[in-house]
Amino acid sequence: MKTEAWLFAGVAGFFLVTGVGYAWFSQEPAGTAALTVCFLMAGLIALFFTRKYRLGGSRPEDRKNGEVAERVGALDFFPPRSAYPPVTALGAAVAALGVVYGLWLFVIGLGVLGAGVVGMVFEYAHRGE
Repeated sequence: MKTEAWLFAGVAGFFLVTGVGYAWFSQEPAGTAALTVCFLMAGLIALFFTRKYRLGGSRPEDRKNGEVAERVGALDFFPPRSAYPPVTALGAAVAALGVVYGLWLFVIGLGVLGAGVVGMVFEYAHRGE
């Protein structure tokens, strides 16, 4: 994850420099806000990859002499079937329709979306026990 962390740190640095320059010369708040959000998102991803690298250590991909054969084995657990992705998609669609048709439909869609996301997050939470 070291390479990914450096990559996104560079992207965050680019957006920081661009955002400061844009804010200084343009005095326009919408573009400045957009560049600030881009900087924060890239910085968050860089922080995530840095933390993942420090906790997990070096991978074969992080070394110049790493071989493909060192990475052989099971990648991760992938659930065989789940009802939560369609529920999440339905909630997002209803919430998007709620923006057009009214707050009541948006709130219902937000509830369904939240239930789908929470379900996906905690569906296999106790799998290792």
